[in-house]
Parts: sequence; structure tokens; C-alpha cells
Amino acid sequence: MTFIFVLLVIALIISRTVFSAIISSSQKEDSSFDEDDAKTCRRIRTISSTVLCIVMLLIVAKSSIYVIGEQNLAIITTFGKAEAVSGTGMHFKIPFIQKVKKFDSTIQGFAIGYQEEDNETQENDSLMITTDFNFVNVDFYIEYRINDAIMYEYGSSDSVGTLRNIAQASIRNTIGSYNVDDVLTTGKSEIQAVIKEDIMKELEKRQTGLMLVNVTIQDAEPPTTEVSQAFKSVENAKQQADTNRNNAEQYQNEQIPKATAEADAIIQEANATKQERINEANGEVALFNAMYEEYRKDPDTSKIRMYYEAMEELMPNLQIIVNGTDSEIKPIIVQQETTKQEEN
Repeated sequence: MTFIFVLLVIALIISRTVFSAIISSSQKEDSSFDEDDAKTCRRIRTISSTVLCIVMLLIVAKSSIYVIGEQNLAIITTFGKAEAVSGTGMHFKIPFIQKVKKFDSTIQGFAIGYQEEDNETQENDSLMITTDFNFVNVDFYIEYRINDAIMYEYGSSDSVGTLRNIAQASIRNTIGSYNVDDVLTTGKSEIQAVIKEDIMKELEKRQTGLMLVNVTIQDAEPPTTEVSQAFKSVENAKQQADTNRNNAEQYQNEQIPKATAEADAIIQEANATKQERINEANGEVALFNAMYEEYRKDPDTSKIRMYYEAMEELMPNLQIIVNGTDSEIKPIIVQQETTKQEEN
């Protein structure tokens, strides 16, 4: 755009110069060139000068203003000295002296072990050896972003290439310290965390201007089909074991509260029965003590009364008849109610 403005200014200057030359030659050759023609020429000259000034102002304004978006980083150079631009929005610079370069600060990434275009495996990068001397194909995806524009631009000639080399070295060293079972099944999360921490430590030592965002294992499998199927069977068995364990824990969590509630109910019922028996025993003891006090006062009468009460309790259908008109206790004639009913 600036180049187009420059061409337009040059064209205006040339056209104004040519037009002035034509007017001057016309004045010399044509004696009929009057005052009105001169005014018209001066007016044309004024208009062309105004247009030229406006275009030059537009060029200066265009060269003085630049905008930094939210997803951008920028550096501004003044006679070769670079300085980071902070803050988003509109900024100003000295035209034709200061230069601005913008960088994309969004998360970017690259694959290790396969091609992103067609997902084709690259065994030179993916084939590795584990600590138990087994071969395994592992694919990774590295995510990063630019966090220091000056370091990214001047600190390294190929910051992304440096990050790739660091990642490949860290991946091979880490995979080489785990056995094949961990790489293919349960150790993926731990391996990713170890590799990420290792790469971040290395990036701090290098002037790349990049920040590591994430390291992800895309795929891990043995190099042969037979071994791959065997490990898949092992993985399926482990998943089934985890499922059974989860089901057992769920059943345990359901049954333990139920059994606890039942045990609490039994204990409460036993405590209630216990208290009831204690109360009954205390009542019987109190009754016995009262009867004993009466017995001590008049043992004979108490014995007879106890006998009557016992007989009434044991044989409620018996009828007791006492003969005698005085206050002395007479012999007792006991006649069963069933015999009386037969006589009647």
C-alpha cells in the first residue's frame, strides 16, 4: 500500500512538472495568452499542489500508525535497535525510520513420528527402544507459542527447529527409561509430564523465544501386528479388571451402608429389649420386697394369700369354698367347676 502511495506522488509530481512546462511554452509561443488563462493555470497548479500535499500526508499517516491485535506480538526497530511493543491496539512510529514486525502469538504445533497431512508414520522419528529392550512406535504432538518476540527473531536462526530437536532428544531419553508395558498402557500420562518438564528446562537454557504449551502422546503401539494384538488384549484385560474393581467397589459402597443401618436397628432393638427387661426385673424386685415386708408382719396370712394367688394363676377354673362362720381359718374344700357343671 505504501508503495502505491509513493508511485501516486511521483506521478503527481511528474504531471505537475510536465503541465507547468507546457504552460510556460504556451505563454512564449502564443501571444494571445491572456490573464484568464493565467488564472486558470494558477488554479490548476494550486489544485495539483493540494492533492499532492494530501497524498503525502496520507502516506505519512499510513507510515506512522500500526495496530497490534490480541493474538499478536510485535517488535519495532529504530536504526537496527529492536524493542518489544507492549499492549494491543493502535501505536505510532516515526515514518521511514522505524520499522514494525508482527508475530502470531497463538498456540501452534508440530508432529513427531507422523505427518500431519496424511497421518503417515515416520519410523525414523517414531521407532524407539524401551528400557526392557523392546521396540515401540510412539507418535507425539508438541504445542507451543511465541512469548518473546525479540528472542524469537534474533536469539536463534530457527527457534522451531531448535524446539523440535530438544523434543526429539527428550522423548527418546524418556521412552528409554520406561518398560514397554508402561509406554503402551498405564504410563502415558506420567511419560507426557516427564517429557514436558524436561523440554521446559532445556528451553530456559536456549534463546528461542518459545514457550512449551503441551506434549501429547497421539499413539503408541508395537512395531508388529502380532505384538500389537497381544498388547491390546492385555490392555482390554486391564480395562475389564478396572471395570470389575469399580463394580465391586460400587457394590461395597451400596451394601456397607445398608448393613450398617441394619446393625444399628438390631442394636437399638436390643437396647430397647434390654431396658424393658431391666424395668421388668426392677418391678419384680420391688413387688417381692413389698411382699416380703407383708410376710414379715404376718407370715401365716401371707402364706395363705400367696397360696390362693398361686392356685388362681395356675388353675383359674377352680372354685374355692371356705366353710365356717367364725373368724378362724377353717379347712378348705376345693371343688372343680367342671364337676359342678356335671352335677347341674
